[in-house]
Amino acid sequence: MDSLIAAAIELIEEKGIEQLSVREVAKKAGVSPGAPFRHFSNKTALLTAVAEQAISRLTDAVQSALEKIESNLPLARLRAIGLGYLEWAIANPTHFQIVNSRSLIDFHGSERLVRQNDEIRQLMVTLIAEAQARGDLRAGVAPDDLILSSRAFIYGVVRMWIDGHFKEWQVEGPPDAAMHRALDLFMTLLSAAPAQN
Repeated sequence: MDSLIAAAIELIEEKGIEQLSVREVAKKAGVSPGAPFRHFSNKTALLTAVAEQAISRLTDAVQSALEKIESNLPLARLRAIGLGYLEWAIANPTHFQIVNSRSLIDFHGSERLVRQNDEIRQLMVTLIAEAQARGDLRAGVAPDDLILSSRAFIYGVVRMWIDGHFKEWQVEGPPDAAMHRALDLFMTLLSAAPAQN
């Protein structure tokens, strides 16, 4: 099954998602045309398997980023989640595109996708609550709003890079460095005190 997923990713990178077919994947993987159908009933099932691999890699990247930081402060750990996400997306842009496209995969039909996505979200809920309790974040802002803003920010930065927008927005230097700077700025804004009237 891993060879079929790897073949699917290679084909997407070579020809684009629109050209992908389960039979082409079989050919690329060097198996009989019917072999993939023992694992995947259709293209959506195959891409859902790719998305499951993607979210497992994302979870590993987030865990690795959390293990690397020495601070237990909630905002530092929240930043580490963002950093893990960035590093994963930079290393796995095809995975990023597939796991984030709800029209290509059966997200809610996959127990693994739902569970691992929710685990990251719940970790963010906990860290935001801890940061608010410490007074590190503005009081009174709903955690769900902060989570949505954080998710939209990190997703948007990566999407801009993947879609080639950095040049038009005059982003200079290596893309990963630019994304890291943007993450640091976002974290600073999250922890900033509200403006005084």
